[in-house]
Amino acid sequence: MKIQTIVLTILAVSSLATFACTSSACATSAFSTTANRQINSYQSAGNPDPKRYPDHWWTAVAKEGAPKWEVLPQEAGPGEVILSKRNELGLLSNFAATPFVYSGTKYASLEGFWQMMKYPEGPSDPRATAKNVIWKFSRQEVGQMTAFEAKSAGKLGEENMKVLGIDWVTFENKQMEYRFLGRGDFYQVIQAAMLQKVLQNPAVKEVLLATGDLKLRPDHIQEPTAPAAWKYFDIWMELRAELQK
Repeated sequence: MKIQTIVLTILAVSSLATFACTSSACATSAFSTTANRQINSYQSAGNPDPKRYPDHWWTAVAKEGAPKWEVLPQEAGPGEVILSKRNELGLLSNFAATPFVYSGTKYASLEGFWQMMKYPEGPSDPRATAKNVIWKFSRQEVGQMTAFEAKSAGKLGEENMKVLGIDWVTFENKQMEYRFLGRGDFYQVIQAAMLQKVLQNPAVKEVLLATGDLKLRPDHIQEPTAPAAWKYFDIWMELRAELQK
C-alpha cells in the first residue's frame, strides 16, 4: 500500500486537531505527528506476501475513534492477519450475517446460534419455569439475530443464568458447561456449526482459503483464559487445514 494512501486515511482523524490550531505551523505539526505514528504502526506489520494477499487486510486504521475492544488491522504480527470486520475477513466473524442450516434448523449467524443456547428450549425447560427471571426474547428469535443484536440478547441471557445460578447452556436438550476451558460439548457444537457455515456460504469459504497459511487473530481483545470455544480464529485455522487437503 502506498504511503500517500495511508496519509489520506488519517486526514479525518487529524482534522479536528488541525481545526483547533490557529496557525499553519500548528496544523502541520498536528498532522505530521499523527501521520508518522500511523505510518510507523503500519510498517511494523504489513503484508508478508503482496503477490498472494491483498494489501488492504493490513491497512492502518487510526486508533482515535476506534472502539476500545477492537484490535486494529495494523496490530498483526509477522505472518499474521487480524480478522477485521472492516474488510471481507469480517465474514469469518461470528457476527456476520451468514445464514446456515444446522441439525435441521436455519440460523441467521453464528452469533445468533451461540447466544440462543442460553435461552430455554421449551416450556418444560427449568430456565423457563423459573419465577425469578424474565426472558425478553424466545430462543427462536435469538437464533435469527446477527451481530450486536444477538450479542445483546446473549448478555441478557447470561444475566439470567447468573440469577439462576447455572453455568450451562443447551442444544437439543443437552446441558453443556458454557465456560469449559477445553474442547468439551459446547466446543464441539460450535465447531460443527462453523463447519456448516463455511460449507454453506461460498463467500466464507473463499475468504477463509484466501488466508493461505497466515496465522489468524481476533479483531477484539479476549480474556486471558478464554475457553477453547471462544477462540474462533483457532477453529478456523483447523477447518482451513481440512479444506486445503
